[in-house]
Amino acid sequence: MNLLSRLRKSSFQSLPSQKAYAQWAKTYPAEAHNLLMRVEQDTLLDLMPPLQDKRVLDLGCGTGRWGKLALSKGTAEVIGLDNSLPMLQAGVLERIAQAEMSDLPLASNSIDVILCGLALGHLTPTAMRRAILEMGRILKSNGVALISDFHPFQAWQGGQRTFTGGDGRTYAVEHYIHSYADYFDVGQATGLTLDAVREPCHPQVQGGKIPLILALRFVK
Repeated sequence: MNLLSRLRKSSFQSLPSQKAYAQWAKTYPAEAHNLLMRVEQDTLLDLMPPLQDKRVLDLGCGTGRWGKLALSKGTAEVIGLDNSLPMLQAGVLERIAQAEMSDLPLASNSIDVILCGLALGHLTPTAMRRAILEMGRILKSNGVALISDFHPFQAWQGGQRTFTGGDGRTYAVEHYIHSYADYFDVGQATGLTLDAVREPCHPQVQGGKIPLILALRFVK
């Protein structure tokens, strides 16, 4: 994904997320591969609780970037869930399953930490709400959910999340804008407490004046 094309106001053909990631999976590494993702990763790492001996869910895992990081920090177990089978097949995690974020195949009160990086923006507002309700259901008491999203300020200005397909064309991935207020409201309804928010900028993008990422930490 090219950061500048992601943030420019040009309009590219938008593909449904599953169709987009089916194309993107062959070239999608399990690491932060552009500036925006590096900013996002540094921000969530700053918010992350200790993972030693914890049971962690990499939700919307793609090729397993966050699960891979969790394993490097001594977590007891990582589960990766994503609705894109090609991304799962191209990934690095062993314990994986295909699933929708709004209907998780996990027991209630079974997960210590949820890591959900840049995935909820692909969901409609209704599906996003259901996904966070599911997070609240599966988290243990005192469990933590770390969520990042493409910042609504970028999306409101016309920024798009894009990638280059196998045909050499640039496509946008479908994206729905979820504001801070949207996340706060659904968290409250779910019984999750929003205890930290980060909105990082970067001097190389728009003079460092507009946040790139909305990062949230919820505690049950």
